[in-house]
Amino acid sequence: MTQYLYLVRHGEQRDAEHGVVDGPLSPRGRRQAALLAERLGGVPLTSAWYAPSTVATETAQIIRDRLPAVEPKPSALLFDCVPSGPTPEVPRAFSGWFASATEAEIEAGRAQMADAFAEFVTPGGQERHDLLITHNLVIAEFVRHAFDAPEWRWLGLTQAHGGLTILKARSGRPITLLAHNDLAHLPFELRTGLVEPLPV
Repeated sequence: MTQYLYLVRHGEQRDAEHGVVDGPLSPRGRRQAALLAERLGGVPLTSAWYAPSTVATETAQIIRDRLPAVEPKPSALLFDCVPSGPTPEVPRAFSGWFASATEAEIEAGRAQMADAFAEFVTPGGQERHDLLITHNLVIAEFVRHAFDAPEWRWLGLTQAHGGLTILKARSGRPITLLAHNDLAHLPFELRTGLVEPLPV
């Protein structure tokens, strides 16, 4: 049967612009999470998981408050991470991205993502609809994995705060990307977290 994975990036963090790695949601972030919950209201969710970071936890709490049938659970496999390291194939434009990442962090991120795929991409005997509330790079790596793209190709894939990505997995078949960074539920002023603003 078919498994649908709904990958969502947490809402905007209050102090991200000051270099704070994690923290409470901003007012915009809370609104993003509420609108995301409305968007997911008609989905028959089977399960929901979230990264135990403050920003993802608060996003999950808002979704739970609006969708009482959903009981999200924490998973350390959804923490933000560096999915892979520099290789000769990485375009020069991205080479500086790894300057602050240690070899240990890269190896830990690679192992984390391998475990995440094994844990969450599990099509089986019944149709499933699973929600993962996580971070930008984790979603990028899920998309890269879906296409079996080169290891470095998560670079350049950016998700907005509250953006919705949907993967479809079936046993014995390649994963299908149904939607990437869908922002239809967010007005223009709430489309934050992108490296470059959308032109439309």
